[in-house]
Amino acid sequence: MSRIGIHSFVWSASSAQGDLERTLANTKEAGFDLIEFSYLDPANFDIGGLAKRIADLDLGVAISIGLPADGDISSPDKTIAARGVEILNDTISLTRDLGGQKVAGILSTGHGLQTEAPTRDQWNRSAGTLAKVAGTAKTAGVTLNLEIVNRFESNLLNTAAQGLAFIEDTGSDNIFLHLDTFHMNIEEADVGLAIRHAAKKIGYVHIGESHRGFLGTGNIDFAAIFDALTAVGYSDDLSFESFSSEIVDENLSKKTAIWRNLWTDNMELARHARRFIAIGLETARRKAELVASSHRP
Repeated sequence: MSRIGIHSFVWSASSAQGDLERTLANTKEAGFDLIEFSYLDPANFDIGGLAKRIADLDLGVAISIGLPADGDISSPDKTIAARGVEILNDTISLTRDLGGQKVAGILSTGHGLQTEAPTRDQWNRSAGTLAKVAGTAKTAGVTLNLEIVNRFESNLLNTAAQGLAFIEDTGSDNIFLHLDTFHMNIEEADVGLAIRHAAKKIGYVHIGESHRGFLGTGNIDFAAIFDALTAVGYSDDLSFESFSSEIVDENLSKKTAIWRNLWTDNMELARHARRFIAIGLETARRKAELVASSHRP
């Protein structure tokens, strides 16, 4: 059965110990099973203490990042690529030390708008480097999950099919897809079909609305998405992701163009999302059962 998680930036963008502990408490209070942290700075908190608090609350944990321009592993500049490997290895270690098993996000290239088309050399450099990092991750008991994002946030992997081809070129069995409904809604010809096509390699899923606010108030066909996830037997982690100018993170807000204040009451937003996802998954399961049942007279 899938664990339903929430991105920490619904609660706070701070890495201070007290703020992280409040984030965990809010996550538990809102009924989630997992917390996804981004851009944590270990210098600001006690790793062991946070890991114990996560375990005490019986929460799962994942970490997502987007590589910076000066840490782009697809870069021909060896210093920049080496910085990216260092960031990935540090993130793997932190995930392990907090009790998590998944590193997700934009791991294949720098996060942000690019003004040049990707090259085959760029693709090959990234795939070759990630294959080595995936070996390190496997030793740590952690998987790498490549977020497939829209064209305005990366020039390398914009569709699930591209992600599958990329994973094949790495030759690794420890790299999976991190699919995100917000990005898929922009880039995929059909989100449900893309999920079905990528079924065997999906390791993590973000559930987010077209405007990144309350689920069900945008134009994404979530019924089709939950149907597809149910049809392929996906039972791994799904996390709710939503952003508002109410909470600003320097690393993410500008890159993802979070200009609008789509919500102010984050607990109301979170509780709604938890219900929405749970009901969506249950409804999809019940539909599948009806379709498969044969009521002979």
